[in-house]
Amino acid sequence: MFKQLDQRIFNWVSEKKPWTNVYGMTRSIIALSTLVTLLFNDVSTFFKPVAGFSEYPACSVYPVSIFCFFPKDYMYLTIAKYIAIVLLAIVASGWRPRITGVLHWWIASSIQNTAVTLDGGEQVAVAMTFLLLPVTLLDNRKWHWQEYNADDDNRVHAKLISVLFLFAIKIQLSIIYFHAAIAKIVNPEWVDGTAFYYYIQDPMLGTNPILLKIIWPLISSPFVVFITWGTIILELLLGAAIFAQRRFQRTMMYFGFGLHISIAILMGLYSFSAIMCASLLLALRPTENHINMYWIEKTKEAILVKIRTLKKYNKLTSSPKY
Repeated sequence: MFKQLDQRIFNWVSEKKPWTNVYGMTRSIIALSTLVTLLFNDVSTFFKPVAGFSEYPACSVYPVSIFCFFPKDYMYLTIAKYIAIVLLAIVASGWRPRITGVLHWWIASSIQNTAVTLDGGEQVAVAMTFLLLPVTLLDNRKWHWQEYNADDDNRVHAKLISVLFLFAIKIQLSIIYFHAAIAKIVNPEWVDGTAFYYYIQDPMLGTNPILLKIIWPLISSPFVVFITWGTIILELLLGAAIFAQRRFQRTMMYFGFGLHISIAILMGLYSFSAIMCASLLLALRPTENHINMYWIEKTKEAILVKIRTLKKYNKLTSSPKY
């Protein structure tokens, strides 16, 4: 019986392709999101006293943070910030997942544990990069954009571990959406359908005055109830999507993209929305379905042709004339 089970697992895992540019795209989007957050915000935004905790960075909580290897001074913290930005750029490039996977989790956890964060995107980034650690450590490709050939890889145990952790990411994302939906249901404003009306006008998380004026007729009408409850229903469906057929998963992935793009536009939560869209891509798109990057290859080839043409032209024009 155990031999048959072992053979079935072997046959099942042999066909899997955990290391494709699907998970690579997710890593790059999350890294770029954190990079942009660091780039366009001063260190004083991330490191300052907050209620109940005056230490900044919070090195007593997470002493191995990248920001704790420098003196607690804004000049040195700025240096640490730019080091993190460079490392995140390397992660986003897709170079050596085995090395950059650990760096990515380290930077994400450093920001979450020792800096001031607001929108929850950093928490999701830490969870995703942590669960991706075994996948990246077992990925022996030079770039995470390279197409993976399962027939040339007989590392069954490595595949099995990676597939299990990719499934754990699906479970994690499902829990996030279920928790988000259920937490709203116990709130009176969400139950009576007016929560969106209040959130959109919140001084910190609300939309900008110009956009608010444009959408005001919509949110001040009874239709706001459908928007409020539609958000809850969509989150419940996204939480259940991993148990559905692939066709439904793909549809829900696009609905999820629409939800988070709307959040980015209306509430300005760009990094959070980008991280959630990247997580949805990894959870609801089959990992083995390599994303077609033909347009990048075509652009690269066009650039190379142009360079060769210019070199040839320069060679001809620089030749001595007699």
